[in-house]
Amino acid sequence: METHIDFLEWLEPDMAFKILTCLDDPADLIRASVVSQYLQNSVVSNELSKQLCMRTFPLLANITRVVEPSHDNSGKRDHLAYASLYRALTAFPLTYCIADPVSASSTDNYPEESIMNTLDPRDTIRNRGSYWSSKGSNDPEKPETLIYNLTANLCVITEIILHPFQASFQLDCPVYSSRFVRFRMGHPKSWNELTYDFMEEQECADDKFIWTYTSQMFPVAQENRLQRFKLPEPVVCVGGYLQVELLGRVQKQAADDKYYICVAHVQAIGRRLSPAFTLEFSDPSSIIHLKYDSKEFGLMVSDKHNGSLSTSLLPVQPPRQLAWGNLQDFLHMVQAHDNGVEYEWVDDDNDNDDDEDDMDGEDEIDPVFLI
Repeated sequence: METHIDFLEWLEPDMAFKILTCLDDPADLIRASVVSQYLQNSVVSNELSKQLCMRTFPLLANITRVVEPSHDNSGKRDHLAYASLYRALTAFPLTYCIADPVSASSTDNYPEESIMNTLDPRDTIRNRGSYWSSKGSNDPEKPETLIYNLTANLCVITEIILHPFQASFQLDCPVYSSRFVRFRMGHPKSWNELTYDFMEEQECADDKFIWTYTSQMFPVAQENRLQRFKLPEPVVCVGGYLQVELLGRVQKQAADDKYYICVAHVQAIGRRLSPAFTLEFSDPSSIIHLKYDSKEFGLMVSDKHNGSLSTSLLPVQPPRQLAWGNLQDFLHMVQAHDNGVEYEWVDDDNDNDDDEDDMDGEDEIDPVFLI
């Protein structure tokens, strides 16, 4: 074939756009954008990579603009950034995502029963009696909240782990669980206010945040075990803060006949995207810039086990495999696109030979085992 015809150019623009929106993989959008100048203009000008991200992760609509220093062309910059972001959100390895506690709505005995005690699961396993406790209440419906700072201000959370506390030092060893739990994610109304130490002052920080996501209510078993609450869909946390809302009380303390909620351990599991992707907030905090570092993205893909989830402290479940080979292939496409390299048409007669060569030199996929 000496003459190549892009059939989409013969269609009405709306029809061509509709065909391209059927692509649900950013790698396909990258491939399409290097077939011809017409396709590249269609993919970039219609922001198809961004639209794909928004369809799958609606909370990304809070991002105002993309910042990527190495690209002057805003259309191409956004195209590559959102294509890479989609891959990162779906293919980066799972890891623990809670960094530090921020506040508790109440604490019975501070600091002995502080929210800080909920971070290390080994204390529960070793039966050290390390836990957070609410203040007692005569109202069994009075809720409590725990707020945590995540390890990055942009990450995707897939599930939350909660371990109610059992008071083995009390008669009948009661378990002070809540009846239900609900999760919220979001960002501060003002970053300046977070310099205040809410834990030390024993103040609640609930009203200092904008919660952009609220989960359903999950029932909590009144049992001394690690309980997993898998979100219906992976949730992008824009801002890096998690609230655990504990609803309903089920256990009275014999000493004062009041209801308490006590938690031994809390953890969030998800995908941390930094340093390849970070968010920059400007006052007002509704102005959010996505900072994309293509070099860091390449380094994170190359470092296959970077941040992978350790399962040594958690119950073992059947492993799932993460195809890092596919992610590396995608990175190669992005880098080729970034350098102006275009794919070439090949004759059908040469296809079989090329396939045999590819099979001979194919890298073995190195899976990352996750919970």
